[in-house]
Amino acid sequence: MTINKRKKNSRQRGSKTHGWGAMKKHRGAGNRGGRGLAGSGKKSDQLKPTIIKKFGLSNYFGKAGFKRPQKLVNKKIKTMNVGDLIKFNKPEINLIELGFNKLLGEGKVTKKYTIKVESCSRLAKEKIENAGGSIITSK
Repeated sequence: MTINKRKKNSRQRGSKTHGWGAMKKHRGAGNRGGRGLAGSGKKSDQLKPTIIKKFGLSNYFGKAGFKRPQKLVNKKIKTMNVGDLIKFNKPEINLIELGFNKLLGEGKVTKKYTIKVESCSRLAKEKIENAGGSIITSK
């Protein structure tokens, strides 16, 4: 008759040391007290003299500063398509004053426009110039 025996591992769950007694007994790093900076005093109450010499007390412990996310730093690009230029009933349009940064090429151009904008796509420039208009870019 077979006996269904639970693994010892499952009974060790929640136990800090998994049956090996003190924390230092079974870390697998020989007699050197752990790997890396284990036991350096970051979580315990003692300090290693080498850590103090190497980093100083203020530089090793705690956190300092932050890394600025680069995507949020870039300015927001507000775009307008060429097909939306019909809304303005005038041949000269200053998109910079209206708050638009870039002109994109989606839509049809039926009139001759002179447009002032920071930047535009290649297709937008082609469509405006084919209709007889011009684009003045500030960049």
